[in-house]
Amino acid sequence: MLIHTVQRGETLQRIADLYGLPVSRLVSANELPDPDRLAVGQSLVIPVPGRRHVVQPGENLWNIAARYGLEPAALIQNNRIANPALIFPGMVLNIPAKTYRVQAGDTLGQIAQRFGTTVAELTEINQIQDPDRIFPGTLIVIPFPKPVIEVNAFIIRTGEEGAEDVRPFAGALTYASPFAYRIREDGTLREINDGPAIKAMLSGSVAPMMCITNFTAEDPGTRLVHTILSDPRLQDRLLEETVRTMRQKGYRGLNIDFENVEPADRQNYNQFLERAVRTLHPYGYFVSSSLAPKISPDQKGLLYEAHDYSAHGRILDFVILMTYEWGYRLGPPQAISPLNQIRRVLDYAVTAIPRDKILMGFQLYARDWLLPHEEGMEAETFDMQEAVRRAVRYGAEIQFDPVSQTPFFRYRDESGRLHEVWFEDARSAQAKFDTVKNYRLRGISYWVLGYPFPQNWLLLRDNFRIRKIM
Repeated sequence: MLIHTVQRGETLQRIADLYGLPVSRLVSANELPDPDRLAVGQSLVIPVPGRRHVVQPGENLWNIAARYGLEPAALIQNNRIANPALIFPGMVLNIPAKTYRVQAGDTLGQIAQRFGTTVAELTEINQIQDPDRIFPGTLIVIPFPKPVIEVNAFIIRTGEEGAEDVRPFAGALTYASPFAYRIREDGTLREINDGPAIKAMLSGSVAPMMCITNFTAEDPGTRLVHTILSDPRLQDRLLEETVRTMRQKGYRGLNIDFENVEPADRQNYNQFLERAVRTLHPYGYFVSSSLAPKISPDQKGLLYEAHDYSAHGRILDFVILMTYEWGYRLGPPQAISPLNQIRRVLDYAVTAIPRDKILMGFQLYARDWLLPHEEGMEAETFDMQEAVRRAVRYGAEIQFDPVSQTPFFRYRDESGRLHEVWFEDARSAQAKFDTVKNYRLRGISYWVLGYPFPQNWLLLRDNFRIRKIM
């Protein structure tokens, strides 16, 4: 799929005509609430075969074409390049998909095998009605190669609301994890109403992942987790109750999210992870953890010191890096998941943890801060669709920060107060997906379902095949 950034004076009809599409397809793909109102700088997913390539230092048109198996002339024509010698780092190129003309005797299965794709993908991208009937001379679009990744998503709503959050995205998820069972000082767990969500996961071939944690919004949980990690008998009780819950409810694995752990408890935490693996693996359960976003092994602070990347990478089946919340709701306005900061974390993480054990975190919400920001002021949190609606409503021009690879804008509300909004769009999502590919990671973990972001899910499926384990 391609990505188009709305320029001043453009209409949806003009953009649709540019790509040879009906307006209705753009409206549907981007779930536009009002096709007649676009924001300058707004990004749109264009549902046509193709890819977006950001030119890197040292690249030229010829080696880019070779990377995608294309002739340079195809790139020149597709991007209306007047002078092929004048491309520069940061320039965005649209990469057209390959095509193949069906020959006599070809079957869709043979074509799929030849180009390293699947019959299902060829059928979908070419809108083929009957995969068993293709005719010589037909021009078939060949999808780009897609790495296979795993995708997790946390949910925070319980009961039927949690199930509603899971159902629409089941096809794009390997795991889903209700957040969370909180541990008690006696080693037992606080129950949550996760039954409907688990049922929705199982019906959608999504592996339910149980999550246990030590903290709440009111309590950082430092003393609580110290009590558990200091007593092997409490740990045994906690793991016994965890196994009982998993077997009773149909969980397939466990995520351990212990935060704000005292630095002195680092080795106790590592030993608990080993105990958890010894306990759960014989039942066929996987064990994972959630880790604070560190950039060095000796990083100071309560969030970081007890999170031993090397130990977690050695002991566990996989880890989730919580690479979000730089733009904290109580802090000053900034990107929530800035890609420059995420890369710093990954640069360290891959030296301590096998790449195929790392899920990179990605937030699914936007934030709106009042300016000037004062200590104690809380930003408003909402979905990406609402961010775009606000830009449209207040006539704001959406900017794109090249360092964090994140969109943002400012506006004045009806009372004249100045606001700053940071959110995600198709460009920032694609940049994160490219990062997962470049670092060869196991996959992505979303925090948190329940915030609409239709462009993300379209691009996720366009970039990757999602591994299913059940």
